[in-house]
Amino acid sequence: MSISHVLRVSKFKLSYSPRWLQMVRALLPVAFLSVLVGCSSAVTKLETWEGNPATAVNAATLKAPGAIHVSRVNGRLMANYLMDDLALDYALLPGENRVVFTYKTIWAKSGVVRDGESKVYVIKSEPQVVRFEATPNETYRFEFDEPETRRQAEQMMPEFSVTIVGADGRALAKSASWSPSDTTSTVRTPLPGGQATDGEMLASDGMSSLDRLKAVWEIASDDDKKAFLRWAFE
Repeated sequence: MSISHVLRVSKFKLSYSPRWLQMVRALLPVAFLSVLVGCSSAVTKLETWEGNPATAVNAATLKAPGAIHVSRVNGRLMANYLMDDLALDYALLPGENRVVFTYKTIWAKSGVVRDGESKVYVIKSEPQVVRFEATPNETYRFEFDEPETRRQAEQMMPEFSVTIVGADGRALAKSASWSPSDTTSTVRTPLPGGQATDGEMLASDGMSSLDRLKAVWEIASDDDKKAFLRWAFE
């Protein structure tokens, strides 16, 4: 191979490299969006239990719109996703279920926005909990008043609540304020008819020791936490 051939090949690569880079840059957003779409379709239904309970085959479905962020179900922490406004379906075991969530709405700012300042107003509710009995294979959804303006949204937040509605439109339960000290949030797998208490479920639902410690830690008082840490590091 002659040196002139090498030079010709090198010139060809150099002359066409920018064009290829431009094509790659143009296709990157498309590829990124495709990944997001694929991810969103893969996570649109989330299981809310541990292990493989027999009643899972008859699981109910709770539909949550993008404005509702479910943080935990029956004490189990739910996954967080990069897209906050992602609508998700949650699979619920038949029986009593406790769902903790927040409501968030976003409003664009008008006028000039200073450097480093957010371009939107984010209005978020305090954590809420709703308890209801799920029927096998039934579908439920959140129902709430949607504000038409930012001012209206701000005024709604102190008294904000949702109603859980069945497929027939019948209201089943209304949400109330929730705090981490709520002892009814203990991780458990619900069973129909109240066959076991939360404490019994915590001890027998197959949870790992770490998960049990996390569940107990969430409902422990500050004094109990300090006492535990002193004991752990002695």
